[in-house]
Amino acid sequence: MDEVTQAVENLKKEWSQAVSQLEESIAAIGSCGKTGKGTEEANSLPRLNGSAQDALQLLKSLQFRLDLLAQQLPTFEEVQSGQATLESWDEQYKKLRASLRNANLQAKENIRKAAQDERELLLGGGEESTIRRRNLQTKAGMTSAAESITESLRRSRQMMVQEVERSASTLATFDESTSVLRKAEGEYQGHRSLLMRTRGLLSTMQRQDVLDRVILTIGFIIFSLAVLYVVSRRIGLLTLQRKLADAIRSGSLSAEDIVTKARHGPAAANVPAPTPPIYDEL
Repeated sequence: MDEVTQAVENLKKEWSQAVSQLEESIAAIGSCGKTGKGTEEANSLPRLNGSAQDALQLLKSLQFRLDLLAQQLPTFEEVQSGQATLESWDEQYKKLRASLRNANLQAKENIRKAAQDERELLLGGGEESTIRRRNLQTKAGMTSAAESITESLRRSRQMMVQEVERSASTLATFDESTSVLRKAEGEYQGHRSLLMRTRGLLSTMQRQDVLDRVILTIGFIIFSLAVLYVVSRRIGLLTLQRKLADAIRSGSLSAEDIVTKARHGPAAANVPAPTPPIYDEL
């Protein structure tokens, strides 16, 4: 069985015990004053009410704890069942409060009638009345002392119950904070792995950027050398054209010579001219 489900079952058992205790207190309050001892029972009424109030406080605490646990049940059906149980507990709590109020009204009426009967008996005179007055005074003093001690203990117990409830609420808050921190830790681990992959990608991109820069630099150098070569060739051709144009203008070279040289190539240097043929006259 799940821990939360087991805790809910334990709460149900505690609720049944607290309800039985409260019903006994309500019954004792409702019968207060019926035995004819009005003064003694009037002094015990605050103690009975204090016990009933403690039981009501315990029931309220159990409702609060069930409300916290019902949201943590493992299945949707169990959550619905927990909510239904909480609603039935609330109705039962209201009925018990109403029963306690009616029991106090009945007890006050019983005590009033018993006190009236005792007053009539005490005012009747005689030795029996004197002894009864002394007994009542002695019992009243003892009952008052016992009631004060009981009230002090009841207040102490109520404070302890409140501290326990506050501690339970604090523990529940700590549990929620722990779960939130665990979720945050899981998300941090996920982000950390993502950051590591991102750092690796950035390193790869930086290396690729350096490689691209080197390739671009080499390509630019090769392109510049090609441009310089083409420009130098173009400058040489222009210079030759300019020299030919100057030679043609000065008359040292004719257009026919240029055409002949272009067809047959330049004349061989230092080649002697052919000798004229010699004819024998004989």
